[in-house]
Amino acid sequence: MKDCIACGMPMNVESDFALNDETKDYCVHCARLDGTIKSFDEVKEGMTYFIMQSQGLSREAAESAAIAAMKNLPAWKNQFT
Repeated sequence: MKDCIACGMPMNVESDFALNDETKDYCVHCARLDGTIKSFDEVKEGMTYFIMQSQGLSREAAESAAIAAMKNLPAWKNQFT
């Protein structure tokens, strides 16, 4: 089992990985159709939407939560230096 380096999602089965490729370090939600990793802003938007839907937070609160989570993820370590 791996966790996505971009959003932190646990990747437990092949379909969780970008392009169903278990050698990828990021999940299907953080990958573009060609299998490349999405940008910081694309992932932040996706995480914000997910948090709004799953936790019922306002957009502002959800975006703050997404950014706080992203600060701890390997894919974005250079975004916060």
